[in-house]
Amino acid sequence: MDRRRRILIVGGGAAGWLTAAYLAKSLRIAEQAHLEITLLESPEVGIIGVGEATFPTIRTTLQFLGVDEARFIRETSATFKQGIRFNDWAWAPTENGERHQYFHPFEAPFSTDGASLAPYWLLQNEATRAPFAEAMTIQARVADAQRAPKRPHEGNFSGPLNYAYHFDAAKLAQVLAERARELGVRHLQGRLTQVELDATGAIDHVVCAEHGRLEAELYIDCTGFHAELIGKALKAPFKSARPILFADRALACKASYDRPDAPIQSFTIATAHEAGWIWDIGLKDARGVGCVYSSDHVDDDRALAILGDYVGRDVEIAPRALSFEAGYRTRQWVKNCVAVGLSAGFLEPLESTGVVLIEAAVAIIAELFPHNGPISAPALRFNELMTARYDNIITFLKLHYCLSRRSEPFWRQNADPATMPERLVDLLEQWRWRPPTRYDFILDLETFAFFNYQYILYGMGFKTDLSPGRDEFPDVAGAEKLFAKIRNFGERATHDLPSHRDLIAQINRFGFDRSLEPA
Repeated sequence: MDRRRRILIVGGGAAGWLTAAYLAKSLRIAEQAHLEITLLESPEVGIIGVGEATFPTIRTTLQFLGVDEARFIRETSATFKQGIRFNDWAWAPTENGERHQYFHPFEAPFSTDGASLAPYWLLQNEATRAPFAEAMTIQARVADAQRAPKRPHEGNFSGPLNYAYHFDAAKLAQVLAERARELGVRHLQGRLTQVELDATGAIDHVVCAEHGRLEAELYIDCTGFHAELIGKALKAPFKSARPILFADRALACKASYDRPDAPIQSFTIATAHEAGWIWDIGLKDARGVGCVYSSDHVDDDRALAILGDYVGRDVEIAPRALSFEAGYRTRQWVKNCVAVGLSAGFLEPLESTGVVLIEAAVAIIAELFPHNGPISAPALRFNELMTARYDNIITFLKLHYCLSRRSEPFWRQNADPATMPERLVDLLEQWRWRPPTRYDFILDLETFAFFNYQYILYGMGFKTDLSPGRDEFPDVAGAEKLFAKIRNFGERATHDLPSHRDLIAQINRFGFDRSLEPA
């Protein structure tokens, strides 16, 4: 029996090259004579790169691939990301300048003997207690002080605080491409012109203008929104999330810093506006800024004006217009083809889930990959896992919108329970009487944990009434001591950790230098 397993990845960019590198490493193709991975990339297709921010899982992925962190930071103009600061989401700025703000850190909240501190925070005086993220972890204080999550002597992918990155998406693809080729991936440049199906409806072969007929046992569609294989050829159905997530447009640009030594924020800034939100991402030499909006609520000219008001005079290039529909394909693995990245689905970059979904897909492909037997054997389970992941992320993203008290039509519609997933409506009702716990979530590969929901809920001012059960939380004194310890740790960390800009400069010049470790 022919055990040959040829994998053809159609499309490059971050999705294609991350898929290629991960599968090459995980399946050890250099040691497996029956395995071959080829990536076909069109030189005419650019990288969308809407999101330049990531989730902490990227550290594990890059480390698994054998990428040097310092080199990665240098070559992608990367900076560190410790979370997201949300501005103006609960209410619009008032006439006297009052604004709402909260932080969603990557660090899990502190706990005491495995018990959550959240109930004790909820029972504190609302008028005097610290914001939830600041009370529960030191990371909010560290990020607000423009400190980095690690020090120069701490090596690859390690440090006292959890973190991800901001980076240039096009440069990321280049780093991943180089690593994939080192791992044995064959690279072809050419234009896909035809996808031929066999009598069963599976892909028989594809045709490339430069290389002719290309055959494989497994085809991976990384052609982005075009979805040349999974969509156009195999007609996999697309489930729109537009009834839940209204945004369908974005304007993206780069903005300069006010001065060369301006602080680089180690968090994404997400500022709400009348019909969506604006992302603001600090790279080494510039900021990536974009206006996400619903075309049902504002037109393109108004969106451009909103972006212009936010950026001011620092726009370096004309904004790039992007159109999208939130949603996903309900069958992302069809016969001998699996979709990864934008060809599988798209969700707005509010919580940097674009790369996370690529990581999830390729990890599942690698784990379930059939070295023998039908290549489509994992399809059912793969589709179940990815559908569950998309649905849960959609629910989490909706949580950011539905708690707003802003008065504009976009926000009032978002607060209507009719636009919310039934599961979210049910959870919100339960969370009126108790905080979220891990038992609210059953998916083994859940992207966001119960404490991520806590950060959003209580950052937005959601009310959980524990007063009838106050006696169930008797260790108030112990909790207060731990809250004080968190404050003290946070204050110390702002002195011990370097400024974010200084650390990025250090890494770009010298890398991580263990000789700088304190005695």
